[in-house]
Amino acid sequence: MLIDTYGRVATDLRVSLTDRCNLRCTYCMPEEGLQWLAKPDLLTDDEIVRLIHLAVTELGVTEVRFTGGEPLLRPGLVGIVERCAALEPRPKMSLTTNGIGLKRTAAALKTAGLDRVNVSLDTLRPDVFKTLTRRDRHQDVLDGMAAAREAGLTPVKVNAVLMPGLNADEAPDLLSWAVEHDYELRFIEQMPLDAQHGWKREGMITAGDILASLRTRFTLTEEGEQARGSAPAERWIVDGGPHRVGVIASVTRPFCAACDRTRLTADGQVRTCLFATEETDLREALRSGAPDAEIARIWKLAMWGKKAGSGLDDPSFLQPERPMSAIGG
Repeated sequence: MLIDTYGRVATDLRVSLTDRCNLRCTYCMPEEGLQWLAKPDLLTDDEIVRLIHLAVTELGVTEVRFTGGEPLLRPGLVGIVERCAALEPRPKMSLTTNGIGLKRTAAALKTAGLDRVNVSLDTLRPDVFKTLTRRDRHQDVLDGMAAAREAGLTPVKVNAVLMPGLNADEAPDLLSWAVEHDYELRFIEQMPLDAQHGWKREGMITAGDILASLRTRFTLTEEGEQARGSAPAERWIVDGGPHRVGVIASVTRPFCAACDRTRLTADGQVRTCLFATEETDLREALRSGAPDAEIARIWKLAMWGKKAGSGLDDPSFLQPERPMSAIGG
């Protein structure tokens, strides 16, 4: 197992397939984009499948989430999903995406074995979407989500980040829309993972702000810790059910004590935490001909050294050098 010194066991693997993205969200990267990883530095499809196979069959991983950047930009995505769906035991598989390419890929991903998707959508207003993402693709995201739902990639979860002066007032509207379309909405506090390192705690929209806004229109009943388990989102039942809304409050309500995640970057680095400042190289071991047992040993050693928490509440907290797009969600 991938166990750490605090007794936490990592069973959820987040695999970044690319650092590239076709949006330029203001809370993630500058308008001109970033210096992307060179193709030789990226794990190949075979290398990704080998590491997932090792994680699932030898290290106790039961869930795999494909992330990016934007994972739909990975040419071999459908094949990777199909090969991982054939593993024994079969892991649960999901995808975090901006949704732009989902309309054309949802059916193929479902056929390949993908179970469900998380789609990022921060606003219902096309003009605000264009300001936030610097791209005029709002309708493409809506169409992609509908295609995912029709293909059976359910529940379709929607991730929304609220920003002061842009969409801070949209929480109730977003929830009303999600309930209407049978999507599960999750608000995410803005995190210090932007490439510009411009994040500031002061003025950010907190979980408390979000819940107060939602309660102006809805009755929310907390599910509680037992129902939450190791999930990052605290969830509330909306108006007595059946719909639910979640809040991922990494900054103001950290949930590190129940963390069950291990992360693999697109260039083959193990990250023990989203906010880690250190990484462990698996790509070099892969390409030097190391057997699975040696790669597993390196991975287990990396996770054994996982810190107790993200350190966000520590005045000495340092933002990771890699932005979210290069780490994977």
